Amino acid sequence: MQLEICAHSFKSALAAQQSGAHRIELCSELSLGGITPSHGLIEKVCGELQIPVHVLIRPRSGDFRYHADEMAVMLQDIAFAKAQGAAGIVSGVLDSNFQIDKTQTARLIAASKGLEFTFHRAFDWTPQPLESIKTLLELGVHRLLSSGQQPTALQGLACLKQCLDLAQGHMSIMPGGGVRPVMIQDFVEAGFTDIHASASTSHPGAKHPLPMHDFTYVSAGLQTESDPEIIAQFLEALQ
Repeated sequence: MQLEICAHSFKSALAAQQSGAHRIELCSELSLGGITPSHGLIEKVCGELQIPVHVLIRPRSGDFRYHADEMAVMLQDIAFAKAQGAAGIVSGVLDSNFQIDKTQTARLIAASKGLEFTFHRAFDWTPQPLESIKTLLELGVHRLLSSGQQPTALQGLACLKQCLDLAQGHMSIMPGGGVRPVMIQDFVEAGFTDIHASASTSHPGAKHPLPMHDFTYVSAGLQTESDPEIIAQFLEALQ
């Protein structure tokens, strides 16, 4: 079985390689479900590690519907990751009905030509998982990262097994989400050949009475963007 470690820093990526992991999914902000890492981090990890690095391309937290400007950024990020020697891209797009957006996902796959393409856990929002598997097979996706549409991959094992049976070896189904070492045997016995985990521990950072985190919008599932009217109000106040 191949172990993919979700790493959000150079330190984590290096620890994965030194510990014998087979592959890295490089991202930032695990607390937000992962977003595209900085170009500096992509360059350093791809340049200094020997194991394959797959880069998450997700321009923001929240849902998986992207407008044209966001798609343009994603395509540019894929081009940059390829130029730095990334071995794979992890991404995907849904439409307003939470179905896989074939057209936009196909654009990402085309931009990733020559690299492995993993469709990420946006899959877990799709209403008909087996139909979604068929779509991913048609698109030529190499790998699916999924928790089986449950909070953890172990809870979603039945769905993941259905996906594995339907894929028939044409696409790897990689369980991910709350995976712990004690669960590995369950996935091995079920026939999976890839597993995804952060394998992380937490430790306290420097504390200060003035908080810099505000998860209000994240917890409410809201998307935020600068409002032209509010900007105009600021400019008027400045005059």
